[in-house]
Amino acid sequence: MSRRRSFLRSFSGASISIDFFGESRRRMREDLEAAPLPSSVEREELAAAGFVGVEKEGWSRMLPELMVDIIGRVEASEERWPLRKNVVSCACVCRRWREITTGVVGSTKDTGKITFPSSLKQPGPTDLPIQCFIKRNKKNSTFYLYLSLTQTFMDKGKFLLAARRFRRGYRTEYMISLDADDLSQGSNAYMGKLSSDFLGTHFTIYDSRPPYDGAKASSSRASRRFASKRISPQVPAGNFEIGQVAYKFNLLKSRGPRRMHSTLLCSDGETTRENDLNKLANATKSASSSIVLKNKAPRWHEHLQCWCLNFHGRVTVASVKNFQLVAAADPSQPGAAVEEETVLLQFGKVGDDLFTMDYREPLSAFQAFAICLTSFGTKLACE
Repeated sequence: MSRRRSFLRSFSGASISIDFFGESRRRMREDLEAAPLPSSVEREELAAAGFVGVEKEGWSRMLPELMVDIIGRVEASEERWPLRKNVVSCACVCRRWREITTGVVGSTKDTGKITFPSSLKQPGPTDLPIQCFIKRNKKNSTFYLYLSLTQTFMDKGKFLLAARRFRRGYRTEYMISLDADDLSQGSNAYMGKLSSDFLGTHFTIYDSRPPYDGAKASSSRASRRFASKRISPQVPAGNFEIGQVAYKFNLLKSRGPRRMHSTLLCSDGETTRENDLNKLANATKSASSSIVLKNKAPRWHEHLQCWCLNFHGRVTVASVKNFQLVAAADPSQPGAAVEEETVLLQFGKVGDDLFTMDYREPLSAFQAFAICLTSFGTKLACE
């Protein structure tokens, strides 16, 4: 009976308070894996006492219909953070629970919710943008992305991503990570990076995972060092280019805000069909797998004597960093002028070190965050 008590004690000691990207999930998995299995006699005693599913695989042996019902109820009742951590807890029970939970939750594009770390690289919703904000720490050149929980600018938000600026010779790089305390390229939390040229007017966005099958990683020296530290051979390691952001020069110093355009490789965030995969693998990157964005032209306000954009109350401080991105019009497609008016990403200042970021399809939170990071820093040749 001592082994029986030790088994129950080790099983009940597992933490079920799971952080979104914290260590509780790892500790719970280690506790479950380390729990000793009871003998056949002890299993009969536990079953007679009313304990069910005492084996490590007991959770995965539940009826699928029951699992879908349980997870569906949790999903319906916990729609917003921090209560939504209970949905993440369901996905941490075992592999089968994770598969069913991800199926019940759905994609960010369909639900407009950010639940798992993978949601940060899925396109946002089509109808309404996902509202976020960025906090800047000038002392250590670090930027933090949070999900807005209310309509005010005072809420603490839900932490999503962090980025830190580094000088690499004549270039500047931003390392983007899921862990605010570990922004190294060899970390498990590493999501990608943003790299600029000498003038800080041209940026390249890199993803830590390949955007499509057959994608080749960057051949830079840093990428080779990162690939040599691969933790698991099943996880592709390296930096894969997924987009570029460029600011136009303003050599004549004409009045007006910065002008920028961006080319991004887009993904539907779901399992890609075979015909779509062939398009993505095409070296020419056809228009069906990429999108070109440009900043929305502001209008000059005669009374205020300044350039103005309608941010619908999401931006309160005038700044050269403020911008709105729209899809560049394609003359060959009818209705392109209407699509151009839809703001896909807007970024603006609301405090000394506080900025709002709202994005929607086809951009993901990771792509939107990387584009907004390009706005920080002085660009004398563009202003």
